[in-house]
Amino acid sequence: MNPITEDDIANWLANNPAFFERHAQLLASVQLTSPHGNRAVSLQERQAEMLRDKIKALEHRIMDMVRHGNENMVISERVHRWARSLLLVTSSRALPATLVAELQAQFMVPQVALKVWDVDERYREEPFAQGVSEDARAFATSLQQPYCGIVSGIEAVGWLDQPETAVSLALVPLRAGAVNGVAPAFGMLVLASPDAQRFQSGMATDFLERIAEIASAALSRLRPR
Repeated sequence: MNPITEDDIANWLANNPAFFERHAQLLASVQLTSPHGNRAVSLQERQAEMLRDKIKALEHRIMDMVRHGNENMVISERVHRWARSLLLVTSSRALPATLVAELQAQFMVPQVALKVWDVDERYREEPFAQGVSEDARAFATSLQQPYCGIVSGIEAVGWLDQPETAVSLALVPLRAGAVNGVAPAFGMLVLASPDAQRFQSGMATDFLERIAEIASAALSRLRPR
């Protein structure tokens, strides 16, 4: 016969809970080592410690969820205020400057730049409609979601007032419809920070995608009808 293993004993005890009722004194006499020191504790105390550890871990998870929820609420409110400011702009010519200024103010982004191309003739001499190469346009069209990461040989960094201070950035393509749609980009937002962690690779881009679609809808006023 095969020798009885610890798993066999554990399975037998799991399938025969009445054993503990018949031998209740055994549970009281079992001594285990506490994970919080070398002292011996009873089985009940050890189970209580394990339960406390589980509760503590759950509390940390709940606190993280609450913190993330509060952060999302704050960002949602900022997106709301920023979108409202765009709706209040009556002059299409003033819209790009307002969009950039409010984006910096609401989200505390050190630098923001905006370029829009294929605009109506009335806006072709505006600063926001000039200085974009075909490569930059093609790059913007290739983005199916906002790009976040470290600055590295990207032409759009040159659109910033102080490109030398930019360490991390977010590139937000602007196109008709969804940000991940197939329409060619007609513009791009550049958000830059001297903090390498502000726009890091792999970060969630949900709110940047909302910003992209709101900005695209607002700036469609600049395009030929």
